[in-house]
Amino acid sequence: MNEDLAKLYYGTSQPVAEARRLQAGPWSALLIDGSLHDIRYRDVEVIRAVAFLVRDKDWGTCRPVLSGVEIDQTESGFRVAYRAHCANPDGHALSYALSMDCAGDRALSFSATVTAHDAFLTARCGFCVLHPLDGVAGAPARVEHGDGTRESAAFPALIVPWQPFKNIRSIAHDMPCGLTVRCAFTGDVFELEDQRNWSDASFKTYSRPLALPWPFTLDAGATFTQTVTLGVEETTHATLAPPASHESEDRVVTVDPNESADEPMPALGIAIATDEIDIALDHLPLLAEFAPHQLTLSFDPTAGDGLRELERFAALQRHSGIPCVLECALPGVDVPRAEFDALASLIEASRLTLTGIVVSPSVHRQSNPPGSVSPPCPALDEVYREARRAFPRLRIGGGMLSYFTELNRKRPPLELVDWTTHATCPIVHAADDRSVMQTLEAIAHITRSCRALIGAQPYSIGPVSIGMRQNPYGSRVMPNPHGERIAMAACDPRQRALFGGAWLAGYAAALAGARIDTLTLGALTGARGLADVSDGVRRYPMFKVAKALARMAGATRLMCVGVNPREIACVAARDAYGHIHLVIANLTDASHAVRLDLRDMIRGSLDAVVIDEVSPQGREKRLASGERIEVRPFACLIATSGPP
Repeated sequence: MNEDLAKLYYGTSQPVAEARRLQAGPWSALLIDGSLHDIRYRDVEVIRAVAFLVRDKDWGTCRPVLSGVEIDQTESGFRVAYRAHCANPDGHALSYALSMDCAGDRALSFSATVTAHDAFLTARCGFCVLHPLDGVAGAPARVEHGDGTRESAAFPALIVPWQPFKNIRSIAHDMPCGLTVRCAFTGDVFELEDQRNWSDASFKTYSRPLALPWPFTLDAGATFTQTVTLGVEETTHATLAPPASHESEDRVVTVDPNESADEPMPALGIAIATDEIDIALDHLPLLAEFAPHQLTLSFDPTAGDGLRELERFAALQRHSGIPCVLECALPGVDVPRAEFDALASLIEASRLTLTGIVVSPSVHRQSNPPGSVSPPCPALDEVYREARRAFPRLRIGGGMLSYFTELNRKRPPLELVDWTTHATCPIVHAADDRSVMQTLEAIAHITRSCRALIGAQPYSIGPVSIGMRQNPYGSRVMPNPHGERIAMAACDPRQRALFGGAWLAGYAAALAGARIDTLTLGALTGARGLADVSDGVRRYPMFKVAKALARMAGATRLMCVGVNPREIACVAARDAYGHIHLVIANLTDASHAVRLDLRDMIRGSLDAVVIDEVSPQGREKRLASGERIEVRPFACLIATSGPP
């Protein structure tokens, strides 16, 4: 792929990691950057990935440099071996020798021997096994523990905040298709966590329990070996379908008005940080063009925010005319009553008009894994009672300024709040294109789990962006000066590319059924924004998708069926005037032929805009129901109809 095309797709010319398909009897897997992904047995994904990972003290990934790579693929099996060297931010180094072996019907095995060359500070160093969600969430499991005891259990159906399985020697689970998958581990104490908390589309088995101190130091000269062994058995009632081939088939997107659950599309909001206020004021026409329904104003007294910032927020509210919600990190230095009284006085003095306020203790922005000691924090019922007293005329939002992970662990008293909120970020654990797009599979799991906690209470999500605005798991977000694919980075190049527009469309599609009140995006401009204003105004593909979603707010969501949601995302709605609104996105790096079936909901054609590599700023076209459309990689198609 040439650099220009790579930048259109991904916002960066960083090469896409080459994927090589390896085959051994019923096994197959993709070898990508020294790890195996999409591990299949008779074409069923049984393991999402196996990788050896080294994390620094802030959970950033220490990138390995591979050498001596040997790949031996024969008719009977495959073997991969290499050496890897990596360093942490302190410049300390370690290396490991890794091998992967698979012979026909036998097990797939992994082994790594690690040597620390210096005293190496790390939060994790070892194998991680990712279990997919399909066929695994809710599946029966048998766990053998390190002491030889056995436990009958199940992978959780709803997301749990603690580790479902601990001290694992081996774990076996039964998939609905009739396969039993077994993973065995040696060399450390392994446990499993529910990565859906972070919007990862997987469960993860990893080494070194989180209950032990981290970061920890590997002594200079220390060496150890870990192994992972995967095995699959077929039961007598296995129902494995032959691999389906759709390469030459059109994807038919059917929009069915009879399948609607009478669910309104969410309002669309935008977050404005204090350092973004002046840019927003300088680009009010851009804000008006996007036309969000809410501004979420991020206010952090612990970072020095005060009256001046609130006055600037007030100016933005007056000039834009958009309703505002304040998002406040409660310092926790004084008692909640005193801090809320001080905040109320500042808001009154600033003449800022608000419709609501989201409050959350500042310390809750940092993660406290199960087994760790939480820092001092006022009781949440006291926090929200005092918020209600200080702001009697405002709606009070509860939840987390960080991710569902923290909400799941620190649940607000629902009877004291008017709505619940949390954010998501797709690059907490991994930043490759495949993993980021796969996070869309986890969104429905998050919303179902949150709904199980809060019932029918109003529910909002955001701010949402590909880049991370704050790191709950370390002291900083990761620097990304060269615009690469880096986990936990504040700036991700795909935000401004075709990939970002498709990802946002996929996110909106994944919210179907959750009855979300407001979806708030990360920023108007900048690293997590919708446009670049450094030299004129350049609207990202994500801007156009967000603008279309804003127009759909309040319209009745229609069900889109007939396509694989991992390939094609579709959002459809019918407004009060009978107009049909559509956003269709290709979530893959391959072109797909799509036909649209609107079930006689319109007469004539639709007005459409296509955003793709040919026209990244969009080109107009007329679109008829049933027409065959080629949707290029990461392209978006935005369409509206006249009244029926």
